Amino acid sequence: MTTYAYVAVEPSGKRRTGFIEAASRDAAVSTLSAQGQVVLEIDETKAAVSGPKQGGRSGRITRSDLALFTRRLADLADAGLPLDRVLQVVAEQSESGRLTHIAEQALEDVRGGLPVSDALAKHPRYFNAIFTETLKAGEASGQFPEVATRLADFQEREVARRSQVVSALVYPGILSTVAVLVVVFLLTFVVPRLSGVFKDLGSDLPLTTKMLLGFTGFLTQNGLLILGVLAGSFIAYRAWIATDAGAKVRDRALMGLPLVGPVVQKAVVSRYARVLGTLVFGGVPILESLRLAGMAAGNRVFLDSSVQVEEDVREGRPIAQAMHDSGAFPPVLTHMVAIGEETGDLPKMLNRVSDSLDFEVDTGLRRLTTMVEPIIVLLMAVFVGFVVLSVVLPIFQAQELVK
Repeated sequence: MTTYAYVAVEPSGKRRTGFIEAASRDAAVSTLSAQGQVVLEIDETKAAVSGPKQGGRSGRITRSDLALFTRRLADLADAGLPLDRVLQVVAEQSESGRLTHIAEQALEDVRGGLPVSDALAKHPRYFNAIFTETLKAGEASGQFPEVATRLADFQEREVARRSQVVSALVYPGILSTVAVLVVVFLLTFVVPRLSGVFKDLGSDLPLTTKMLLGFTGFLTQNGLLILGVLAGSFIAYRAWIATDAGAKVRDRALMGLPLVGPVVQKAVVSRYARVLGTLVFGGVPILESLRLAGMAAGNRVFLDSSVQVEEDVREGRPIAQAMHDSGAFPPVLTHMVAIGEETGDLPKMLNRVSDSLDFEVDTGLRRLTTMVEPIIVLLMAVFVGFVVLSVVLPIFQAQELVK
């Protein structure tokens, strides 16, 4: 039997991609045609298609690699392939040598009798509890393809969001770097060479010039000390935010910032809602779903509120009421959760909330990016103007004395 990748049009007119196992290409086309699908493209999948794997066992695995891995896992399972065959094809197609090795290890475990979720759970660095617990629930409920598809959608959204954030920060980051380099160049190279000229003028220097020369002298005489303090402060900060108390202070400060805080809060709530919806859709018990969603939100302050919601739900309270009483969840989420509980379609309501918040986050990011750029330019102009004024004023002052 050979596995074929295909592109077809379903009777409803929807375009579909997937994989099918058949004895030959013609047999695969016949099977798909018998299902009412019109085959547009079909090709045999082979290990050689992806070319030689790079990196071997030590290769790096990106979030994009994991999203593509999950998408292929979902498509192959949805095409009806046995799960061991699914892992075999995924291993052959992966562009990451490390991910290929993990898929091959999981394949051996699955053929040895382990479920796919347990086989992937042996690699928690890449497949976290949200991923494996959701797959486990899908296996138990017989909805593995649907659950894997939901996971793939979630991971692809995460990759797209991170890419959007990085793209939004590229130009301000470059602008900030150039501004800092210009400041350092002026203070450590240009101004020190003018200090001798100022001394030769033989008159009292303006206050701005004295301030500039004083700061430049301190910077040039204590450059190594300043670099050491900055490096030590950065290391201490990283160690501090690695602690629970430090992370809470940082996250609370971020959420309290003007303009930035609301965007951060909406992004956290959106991620929480999407993870919770994915877990509930997969059949994970609600208490476990609440726990995992809180951990995945990426905010320690929000995690405390999520833990409180979990405890209230364990005592028998409705989820929406527990969220409302915590005070950390926006009304749009609590109302939609209440509707989801009443209608029995909580995952759908959670996804709608997440989609709505994602739109607001996108708008907020664009607004912040638009504001940051002119602020950096303005600050740079003010500093350069201060330096020019400090240099020019003594010269004008000396000219007046000569007259």
